[in-house]
Amino acid sequence: MPPAKKRPRRYDPAKTRAAVLAQLGHVRDAVRDLDSEPVRALTATVAASLSEVGHAVARSTGAKPTLTPAEWFLAPGTRPSGSPAPLAEVEARLRDLLDTHPAGHPVDVGPGVMTLDDFLVTRLVDLVLCADDLTTRGLDVPFDRQALAAATRVLADTLALKSPGASTEVRVPPYAVVQCVPGPRHTRGTPPNVVETAPLTWLRLATGRLTWPDALARAEVSASGERADLSGLLPLLP
Repeated sequence: MPPAKKRPRRYDPAKTRAAVLAQLGHVRDAVRDLDSEPVRALTATVAASLSEVGHAVARSTGAKPTLTPAEWFLAPGTRPSGSPAPLAEVEARLRDLLDTHPAGHPVDVGPGVMTLDDFLVTRLVDLVLCADDLTTRGLDVPFDRQALAAATRVLADTLALKSPGASTEVRVPPYAVVQCVPGPRHTRGTPPNVVETAPLTWLRLATGRLTWPDALARAEVSASGERADLSGLLPLLP
């Protein structure tokens, strides 16, 4: 008998909103006086991502399936497009939108319908990745703890959704533990197949910024067991 379908993870709307604004503030402050082409490209990507929140709110929701944040990442045609506004302008619009729309407000996200605050969870991934990309370029960009936690969890859930099963346990302490990959299901004790890594390493693996062989070679991920090789499942995002 197949395992029962797990309930989707729930995110606290107040914490999600605070995390979006906090991480956006960290990014904005870090690039305030910078104008290089790489920095402009990174901030343009995250500005487009956040601008999509307003577009989603403005669209009328129709007869579309309801999506969870993890399902959104696996749906086709979900990356932001269009010309973004400056970060300060995007932030002002976002604050106005959050002041006037409740957490459960339904929004059209293209392939389906989500609540506004579930959609904000997907934006946290882009914000944290932008902060990470800026950090690798020598900037000091703090990571909001709640933003990093939500981004880690939603991408771990996306892996479990992409490869459902219970033969492999993926651990990203202190934020996420998921089971995935078809095969024998363990019921007690230490799982026979275990993958463990740090949150930022997990985000880099999930988004293709780091390859599985490189992560193993650098000892940035530990993998034990014959079903602990995730190279065929990563990256999760294009």
